[in-house]
Amino acid sequence: MQAKGDRKIGVSGRTKNVVSAGSFLIELGVYALFVFAYFFLVLHFLGNWLKHLFDEKRVIYAIVALALIIVQGVFLEILTSTLLRVIRRITGWGKA
Repeated sequence: MQAKGDRKIGVSGRTKNVVSAGSFLIELGVYALFVFAYFFLVLHFLGNWLKHLFDEKRVIYAIVALALIIVQGVFLEILTSTLLRVIRRITGWGKA
């Protein structure tokens, strides 16, 4: 076995692939939970306002909807990355 960086990699490189797949699945699950929560928070707090905007001013509604999508993506990516970094630091997971 040869060492590459912090991880020991066998001939086939399976250790790295298992860590990457596990990390991806955890990140996907955490991200899905955050998206689900975000959807219901926006629906609860902004639902009536967005409906009114859709009925009255569709151009502004489209701009607001795009802004919400962008903010969601940036915020959830930062939140997920930070959370996973903290989890890895606490558990030492991902260091083979």
